Amino acid sequence: MRLPYIFAVAFIFLVSAGLCLLAASFAVTKVEESSEFAVRRALDLKGHDWAEVYSDGLRVVLTGTATDEATRFNALTAAGTEVDTSRVIDEMNVAPTSQLAAPRFSAEILRNDSGISVIGLIPASQDREALVERLRDLSDGSQVSDLMETADYPKPKGWDAAITYAVESLTSLPRAKISASPGLVKITAIADSQQEKERLEQSLTRAAPPSLRIGLAISAPRPVITPFTLRFLIDENGGQFDACSAQDEKARDAIIAAAKEAGLSATYSCTIGLGVPSPRWSDAATLSIQALADLGGGSVTMSDADITLAAAHGTDAGTFDRVVGELENALPPVFALHAILPPPETDAVSGPPEFTATRSPEGLVQIRGRLGDDTQRDMVDSYARAAFGSEQVHTATRIAPEGLPTGWPVRILTGLEALAQLHNGALTVTPDDLELSGVSHDPDTKAQIAGLLSEKLGDAQEFTLSITHQEPPEPADKLPDPEVCEERIAEVQAGTKIAFEPGSATVATDSRDTVNQIADILRECGPIRLEIQGHTDSQGREEMNQQLSQSRAQSILNELRARRVPTASFTAMGYGETQPIADNDTEEGREENRRIEFRLIRPEPVENPETGLDAIEAEMIEGEQTDNTASDADAGDQ
Repeated sequence: MRLPYIFAVAFIFLVSAGLCLLAASFAVTKVEESSEFAVRRALDLKGHDWAEVYSDGLRVVLTGTATDEATRFNALTAAGTEVDTSRVIDEMNVAPTSQLAAPRFSAEILRNDSGISVIGLIPASQDREALVERLRDLSDGSQVSDLMETADYPKPKGWDAAITYAVESLTSLPRAKISASPGLVKITAIADSQQEKERLEQSLTRAAPPSLRIGLAISAPRPVITPFTLRFLIDENGGQFDACSAQDEKARDAIIAAAKEAGLSATYSCTIGLGVPSPRWSDAATLSIQALADLGGGSVTMSDADITLAAAHGTDAGTFDRVVGELENALPPVFALHAILPPPETDAVSGPPEFTATRSPEGLVQIRGRLGDDTQRDMVDSYARAAFGSEQVHTATRIAPEGLPTGWPVRILTGLEALAQLHNGALTVTPDDLELSGVSHDPDTKAQIAGLLSEKLGDAQEFTLSITHQEPPEPADKLPDPEVCEERIAEVQAGTKIAFEPGSATVATDSRDTVNQIADILRECGPIRLEIQGHTDSQGREEMNQQLSQSRAQSILNELRARRVPTASFTAMGYGETQPIADNDTEEGREENRRIEFRLIRPEPVENPETGLDAIEAEMIEGEQTDNTASDADAGDQ
């Protein structure tokens, strides 16, 4: 039976359509596979192994997460080199940008006679106007230059403490550079004297919070000495200095060596300063001292380039002429020599004019002696009242112009000016000599008075000084030095230890008396920067030992607070087993390692320049934060 013609045509059409569909499907699959393979290979060659590729017909779809926008664009470019860019479908993502690290905040404050300048980068949350206003209050109306920038990031830990301490430090530093950063303040300043330098270092150290690291570079510049003075005497007791100036250590050592050869037995050190009249000052000084030693007694006074050599009574005239001649020829240029040979003593008794003034330890001044006229008496009385106080002066001078030498008022006024520098003393002025004796609380007073008399009295004028240095009495309310407090705590701990209940941070009953003694010492010491450290042996896990040591250090801090000890400047720190002081393999060693230590927190060392503030470029150097440790053993088992 033959099929109808229409069915045959239809069958052939269907078969042809199926074959075409099959061929098209096969062709599409081959195109997809080839496109996907080519694009994947191109991406791998460019290092984009993070990208995924799949084909959807003629489309090539890219997925995955790029590290940044530039990487995503580079992947699209690589795919476009293999297929038409219109066929590339971008479904890639870009990883979110990680949060930018906060910048390093710091502020540098410079203060001098012209005002205060502050520059740096500070957090936007910092009250900038309040900070500038506080600096303006310190500047006494001088200009405050605000050169700070801000960044909108949270305040880092330790920033508030650093900036507060930096501003407070300026109250006692008229010339300083202060650099403040989180947890660290560096102070570079100039003090007027060595005593002022030590006072500033102690007060700044006490005022710093315990969590704040500080670096101090306070310099005391060499003083300008005017006139440059040296005075050396030889008598029956040997040699001694009234004053000595030198331009450097080498000159000082040469002068001291010459003085020792001439009979100096006591320890003495010349004042090193600026203002030397000649680079060969030490040569002239050593030659003059050697000449005085050759004479056997007397005094030599140097005031800048003027040298006065006074022989002792009874010196042989021939010897005097020989020594003076040799000295004149040996002295360096610029220096001028004035030689004095006292006349032989006679039996004649005369009454030379004399002026005396005494000053008592209470400050009362009595003036007696001869003056030329009423004008001189009024002048001397007015000067004395101005120098010592109107209510402290009693004048009993008399008018007797006969026999008064030329320059008598100058000698008296100069003597009173020198007496005003003493705590108490006596002044005697005669035509041939000026004698001043007394007590001073400043070790440099004798040298200063010698320079004053050399300058005011003129060349070839004799004076005698007998000035004793005594330390001023300590103020009744003066706090002991922190080092003394540390030593006293160490003495207590050397006799008895702080023990804890086994495995806990509770202070043992037997150790409460020890804590009481330490609390009494700390109350007397006032605000010192102190770190209470806890240490353990190596038994047990390291993490547990660290936690136990921290708890025990904090327990001691709490015990001190309970005993009304101000602890704002104290901090507690546990070090666990990291700092042993004995062998942990023995019971005795472990017993020593279980301890509480009290350590002063000291400023970190800073390079200390000798030049002025403008030349200071101080850099922090690492150093020991504390020393002179007072240690304590913990008797409890862990």
